[in-house]
Amino acid sequence: MRLHVPTRLRWSDLDAYGHVNNVQITRLLEEARVHAFWASDEPGVSLTTSEGGSAESRTAVDNASMAVINGDLGSATLTLVAHQEVEYLAPIPYLRQPLDLHLWISKLGGASLELCYEVWSPEGVQPSILYTRATTTIVLVDAEAQRPRRITETEREAWAPYIEPEVVFSKRR
Repeated sequence: MRLHVPTRLRWSDLDAYGHVNNVQITRLLEEARVHAFWASDEPGVSLTTSEGGSAESRTAVDNASMAVINGDLGSATLTLVAHQEVEYLAPIPYLRQPLDLHLWISKLGGASLELCYEVWSPEGVQPSILYTRATTTIVLVDAEAQRPRRITETEREAWAPYIEPEVVFSKRR
């Protein structure tokens, strides 16, 4: 199952070439990651999960199945990026409709996980365009001890439905 995070572009995401700058792509990935993993009391972010051909809408608050890390200031857990790889497949023009970011997990380790992404054109827009593929290795860290901490059983249970095969990047030349 994949989590779909609709993510709006900002005018400032564009560069002099008229497409979304590569640095802003990593910001979009971060924004989707925060909505996916951090539990919050803030209403309003609409997320969709899909499995096969079916889809179900959820808000970030209702998305307790994946958003199990406390995202409030002073949280006991930090989520640190250990590695990130991004493959740019097509330039993203400025779009008024939100991009459709697909997120899933390819690996759950002891204290880390590998999060996979695909950045697609807005849902319902044809032809459907895959703009970017990416992976991020995230390490969970105990905020007080400043050391990696193990993934809890609650987190494993919440994230297990979102495990799918890893991103396949294009062959390197």
